[in-house]
Amino acid sequence: MRILLSNDDGIGAPGLVVLEDIVRKFAREVMVVAPESNMSGSGHSLTLKTPLRLTKHLDDFHFSVNGTPTDCIVMAIRHIMPEKPNFMISGINFDSNLAEDITYSGTVAAAMEATLFDVPSIAFSQKINKDGTINWEIAKTYIPIVLKLIMEQFTFPNHVFLNVNFPSGNIDEVKGILVTKQGTRAIDDHVIMAVDPRGTPYFWIGPADYRKNEDHKALDMDLGAVHNGYVSITPMSLDMTDMPSLNILRELFA
Repeated sequence: MRILLSNDDGIGAPGLVVLEDIVRKFAREVMVVAPESNMSGSGHSLTLKTPLRLTKHLDDFHFSVNGTPTDCIVMAIRHIMPEKPNFMISGINFDSNLAEDITYSGTVAAAMEATLFDVPSIAFSQKINKDGTINWEIAKTYIPIVLKLIMEQFTFPNHVFLNVNFPSGNIDEVKGILVTKQGTRAIDDHVIMAVDPRGTPYFWIGPADYRKNEDHKALDMDLGAVHNGYVSITPMSLDMTDMPSLNILRELFA
């Protein structure tokens, strides 16, 4: 069993260290290829206008790339690994990737890219606590459960990957595992303006208040499941075709 690991928080991220320790119990070969720095919010993007550089860490199984998580997967499968991995696992992301957030997530994008290479892929994310801390014990407890069942009993359909999110809080507060749909919520990111010492305005795109909203009750959605203390597993398809609209437009343009 060969497993490829990546993330968007960077090669030195605590979540990646935790994930590697867990995955080593499932595979004889674990390859880590991650961004050299934090690439959160990079989405499914490739570096096309600047050269990529590869840096070895520790041994022949740990590398960083000065690019995006997507770049890391391409480099791993096309250049570093002599054979394609049996699985690709991304994470453990520092904070959840739920609802529309998955479109921004580099952690999810790494799983998407590996899926395009026909490699079964899973993205893991751990929701942070309200005080900004994180409890890795939840992921440490539930990732082995998820991996054992998925590896032994689930066949990934073509162009499908899994997005798994762990709730915040303490391990004894977790209520179980739910298989969910992707949730939805209104996007309202804040643009924060400030002025530098030379009097020139600059801007930050800041997280909107909706990401702090705990008032999600629908347990069949990833948002509701995680906010109510469940581990959420959402099967995601790379085929983004809207079939009802397809049929309507075919009739319209017939």
